[in-house]
Amino acid sequence: MATEKENTGNQNLFRLLPSVDDFLKLPQVVELGETRNHDSLVNAVRLVLERWRQGISEGTIHSVDISALVEDLRTLLHERDLHSLRRVVNGTGIIVHTNLGRSLLPPALEQQLKEVAFHYNTLEYDVSEGERGSRYAHVEGLLKELLGVEGALVVNNNAAAVLLALNTLAKGKEVIVSRGELIEIGGSFRIPDVMTQSGAILKEVGTTNRTRVEDYTGAISENTGLLFKAHTSNYRIIGFTQEVDVGTLARIGKSHNVPTMMDLGSGVMVDLALQGIDHEPTVQEVVNAGVDIVTFSGDKLLGGPQAGIIVGKKAFIDAMKKNPLTRALRVDKLCLTMLEGTLRIYRDGNPMEMIPTLHMMAMPMEQLEERANRLNDMLSTIKDVNCCVVQVNSAPGGGSLPGQQLPSFGVSVEVGSMSEVELERRLRQRDIPIISRIVENKVILDVRTLLDEDFQVIFDALQDIVSCV
Repeated sequence: MATEKENTGNQNLFRLLPSVDDFLKLPQVVELGETRNHDSLVNAVRLVLERWRQGISEGTIHSVDISALVEDLRTLLHERDLHSLRRVVNGTGIIVHTNLGRSLLPPALEQQLKEVAFHYNTLEYDVSEGERGSRYAHVEGLLKELLGVEGALVVNNNAAAVLLALNTLAKGKEVIVSRGELIEIGGSFRIPDVMTQSGAILKEVGTTNRTRVEDYTGAISENTGLLFKAHTSNYRIIGFTQEVDVGTLARIGKSHNVPTMMDLGSGVMVDLALQGIDHEPTVQEVVNAGVDIVTFSGDKLLGGPQAGIIVGKKAFIDAMKKNPLTRALRVDKLCLTMLEGTLRIYRDGNPMEMIPTLHMMAMPMEQLEERANRLNDMLSTIKDVNCCVVQVNSAPGGGSLPGQQLPSFGVSVEVGSMSEVELERRLRQRDIPIISRIVENKVILDVRTLLDEDFQVIFDALQDIVSCV
């Protein structure tokens, strides 16, 4: 318990704190308020004073300094000026980083995004007919052309795509799935849970490591609504294994008149093996295998915006379009214009060069080393910064290509006697946060995921950090 002397001291400190009105009249605060909403400024002042009162009560504040109060207010206002969702520098080497926004959009689409975002647009208007159109028309034709499918639909993410397809095609019916494909991805998205939510009935077949054709054929009954296959894009089962490939599953479905579906997840539309990367099943391969419905993400290896893309047989796609869930899961104008632009690159451009996700993934070692040397040369000019080029491993990320490591180069950074933990924290807490990783007690910036404009941001940040040491 606080002593009588301590209570008396606290009361004296409380009296030294200015009132809200007196605080607002300070010349420094008046200046801060010249470009701010008055109510917002008042709320900030009250919050600062409340923090100081709490500090006095807890015994962590032992004196009242008006200049320190003003500085706290200035810091708070600056924090409020920063958007919560804002740009960061990704120095982790993880290309499709789920926590950092997954795929970067192609720079060539910037002007189109501005046009659609800040002007009225043709979201649901058919200019040739002068009447209402479909928002899905902006991408459906491109998907049909690129993939050779009968129909396509886009919802807000791949989990939604799976939910919608299951609810439309198999509500109240059994969906046959191999036990080895009852996947879970980030955010506790689990196939069994999605099945339950969709109204479908999960029917597991085979074992975790081995599932055969007869497991599927023996499970088909008059209540079977769908044969379902999930690509295990974020893990691999190796050793004594067996699975039924998607083409065989499609043939089983056709022979028993049961629809087939595959959740492909990553949605790659180029053969990564040609770039020296582990092969990942492409959307085209799965479509050509004959399954009726394929779902995949827009913001993973496709390299576009967040979206769940559903392609396949027209009859099934049309049924999904009529499902009331589709409106709840629909995408907006910004997603559609970015997805249209991304798909146009696949049709008309060079996706390996123009789509950042693919470009970063295929970046040659010579280019990575040159970029690392360039960043290292910049940072070496800062006093008290010790840095060197190091070899590291990048990762595709986004639950794709499990176990795949991409050899890369990075820059190891030290600042004086500052610990690597403190340096990582200071970089991360910048106005433009710089996200690094610590390897063998060193802060590392992997250049594979750095943009050219990030180099100057890193340079400025380290200069500021050094000046404050």
